[in-house]
Amino acid sequence: MPVPNSAVPQLSLRINEIFHSLQGETSRAGLPTVFIRLTGCPLRCTYCDTSYAFHEGETLTLPEILDKVAQFHTRYVTVTGGEPLAQKNCLPLLQQLCDVGYSVSLETGGAMDISKVDARVSRILDIKTPDSGEAEKNRWKNLELLTPQDEVKFVLCGEEDYRWAKQVLSEKRVADRCPVLLSVSQGQLEPARLADWILRDNLPVRLQIQLHKHLWGEGRGK
Repeated sequence: MPVPNSAVPQLSLRINEIFHSLQGETSRAGLPTVFIRLTGCPLRCTYCDTSYAFHEGETLTLPEILDKVAQFHTRYVTVTGGEPLAQKNCLPLLQQLCDVGYSVSLETGGAMDISKVDARVSRILDIKTPDSGEAEKNRWKNLELLTPQDEVKFVLCGEEDYRWAKQVLSEKRVADRCPVLLSVSQGQLEPARLADWILRDNLPVRLQIQLHKHLWGEGRGK
C-alpha cells in the first residue's frame, strides 16, 4: 500500500544560522546575500572564526530552509559553514535553491569532494595553507573540476604561506581554471604587506579583504 505523501520524511539539515547581510568576500563582495550556515566541520583551522558552527544549530527541513530564505527577497544565496558538504543533504539543498531561481555560491573548505555539486552553483574552494594546520586535508582532485564560474581562495597567515600558495599557483596552474583570491588571516598578516608581494611578483590573483569585518567586526549574523 503506498505511503501517503504527508508520511514521507522530508530531507533535513542541521542549520547553525540563516541571515541577511552583504557578501564580504569573493567576486560577489558587497552584494546583499542570504547566508545559510550549516553546522559541523571536519577541519580545525588555526584561524577559524566560525567555531560556534561546529556544534550549535537546529534541524530544519529543506522546505523550511527555503521558506526562511524567501523572506529576505534577495537574489543571492551563499551556503557556508562550518563545512557544508559534510552534510549529504547539502547537495539537494543547493539544487533546490538553483531550481527556484537563486544565484547560489558554495563556500567549501576543500577537503570534501565537489564533483556532485549542482553545475549552476559557483563553488568557492578554500585551499588550506600549512599555517592553517590542515594543508594535508586538501583534496587536490577538486582542482580538476573547477570552471571559470568557480573561485579558489587562500587564507594566508604569513610570508611562508604566501610562498607556498605561489608555488601551488605555478604548479597547478590554478589561475588558468578560475579566479584566485588571496586573503589575510586577520591579526596575523597585514593586507598592505600581501598587496606589496602580489604587485612585486605580478601574481594573477585578486587581493580580498573581509568587508563584513570592516563594517561590523566579529559579530555573528553579519
